Amino acid sequence: MSFQLFGLPVSRGVAIGRAVLVSSSRIDVAHYFIPAAEVGAEIARLRAARDAVVAELTTLQEDLPGDAPAELSALLDVHLMLLNDETLHTATKLWIEGRYYNAEWALSAQFEVLARQFDEMEDDYLRERKADIEQVVERLLRAMARGSPRLIEATPEPVAASATNEPLVLVANDIAPADMMHFKRSVFTGFVTDVGGTTSHTAIVARSLDIPAVVGTREGSRVIRQDDLLVIDGDAGLIIVNPSDIVLEEYRFRQRQRDVERQRLSRLRNTPAVTLDGEPVEMLANIELPGDASAVVAAGAMGVGLFRSEFLFMNRGGALPSEDEQFEAYRAAVLALNGLPVTIRTVDIGADKPLERMSVNELRHEHALNPALGLRAIRWSLSEPAMFRQQIRAILRASAFGEIRLLVPMVAHVGEALQTLEAIARAKQQLTDAGRAFAPVQVGAMIEVPAAALVLPSLLKLFDFVSLGTNDLIQYTLAIDRGDESVAHLYDPWHPAVLQLIDTVIRQARQAGKAVSVCGEMAGDTAFTEVLLAMGLRSFSMHPSQIAPVKQVILRAHSKRLLPLIAGAFHGDDVWAGCERLRAAAAGRAQLDAQRVA
Repeated sequence: MSFQLFGLPVSRGVAIGRAVLVSSSRIDVAHYFIPAAEVGAEIARLRAARDAVVAELTTLQEDLPGDAPAELSALLDVHLMLLNDETLHTATKLWIEGRYYNAEWALSAQFEVLARQFDEMEDDYLRERKADIEQVVERLLRAMARGSPRLIEATPEPVAASATNEPLVLVANDIAPADMMHFKRSVFTGFVTDVGGTTSHTAIVARSLDIPAVVGTREGSRVIRQDDLLVIDGDAGLIIVNPSDIVLEEYRFRQRQRDVERQRLSRLRNTPAVTLDGEPVEMLANIELPGDASAVVAAGAMGVGLFRSEFLFMNRGGALPSEDEQFEAYRAAVLALNGLPVTIRTVDIGADKPLERMSVNELRHEHALNPALGLRAIRWSLSEPAMFRQQIRAILRASAFGEIRLLVPMVAHVGEALQTLEAIARAKQQLTDAGRAFAPVQVGAMIEVPAAALVLPSLLKLFDFVSLGTNDLIQYTLAIDRGDESVAHLYDPWHPAVLQLIDTVIRQARQAGKAVSVCGEMAGDTAFTEVLLAMGLRSFSMHPSQIAPVKQVILRAHSKRLLPLIAGAFHGDDVWAGCERLRAAAAGRAQLDAQRVA
């Protein structure tokens, strides 16, 4: 049956593939692909888990007291029957053999299939037996999880997704950042989630990978079935389930057109980014892991404007990386950049990026009502001084191998800034005492809290540069959770308050002679490129895949063309009307560029 779903378009393009559902089980389930050579071992794990649960339930039944209710013994009989039924075991094996799913993922995928079948039964008694299967599956998952320190395992290299190598589309209620960091190296050609907003982490990673994605569908993971054929229209926020042949061919044609456009833009790789009025612009890239550095060089970026170091802390079962491990990661990124600068942001843990296992200090805050306003980013680092100095030492040590800048996230108070600078000074002294080499490192502040933007002159006296994190700046300015699809329509980068704060930060930083860049999603959004240029921005940092489209706009832009509209938007009698005129002018320029391309 063919039908359509609508959500929020967060990453442009078209993806076509078979649906892969990530279970929303009450137990955390590992989701990873296995090499073909390990299929037998994974099936053995499944069989061992079944044998262990059978033995466990058999022992329970044998130890039942004589006055135990007969229903309890009957329930154990049902569960043993389900465990010994080859239907569940054989079907789960097929997911492992055909898709190379790990055993936990295969089992949860098969449960989703069975659950739907039971939900469609007319007999009430049979329909309620779904609960028995769920209990059996959860026992099996627990048995497989015993002794495993990690919920998500990562294979070192991507592996084939299925025996037929069909394109796959990931469908889930939500995708945690830790999952996304694994999935970004695998085979999915698109993402669909029930929840999320335009700047939720899933959306950001999908855009950074240039993979079509639609979030906030609300019911997607419940109405889409395993192996349904999906078309994701990332421009319209549309998902077509089991499309007709005519519709499928139309979207395949659009895919081919997009591939041609990518090839055309790739020719700009070595072209300097200079506006029509002769203003040079620094094009930097954002990365999550050292291995991403090769894409930075391939895209022709002038360095890394944001290395999100927190991803070194994820997928580790809560264990923190050692100083030496971090040093090796930072050094690898620096060496891969061949002398280009690397800006490393200190760990930004919290909010939508929690660790799998909290520290003792953080356990007190584990159930905070609003983690986005809680112990996160520099607040968390300052609450863990030993961990923080360890990271600073690792960054400083890597500076001996190339130019490194250190970026501090979510600065809001001068006191935080002074504590951070003191921690850096102490780390330098420790390295000096130990005879370890390090080079001078510039220290900058991320401006992503309105308070920081409003007291910027005080912060500029302490820091060497600033970087605008527009995602959180918009969230905090408008009091909107950027991951909540129910308020996504209120998340507005064109809001007069947001634009005025950005303009103020850029202007004051330039007046103080301090470097300023934008590393949030606005930097990679071509609708804002000419507006930011008119505000005086000359340094953009984005994912490598976004550099060519933004550079194309810069090459066709005049840095002062929108100045009159900006003045009207911020200083006129009606700032709302002024910002709408600015938005319309930017949209008109984008449309004109699109027509030129066509």
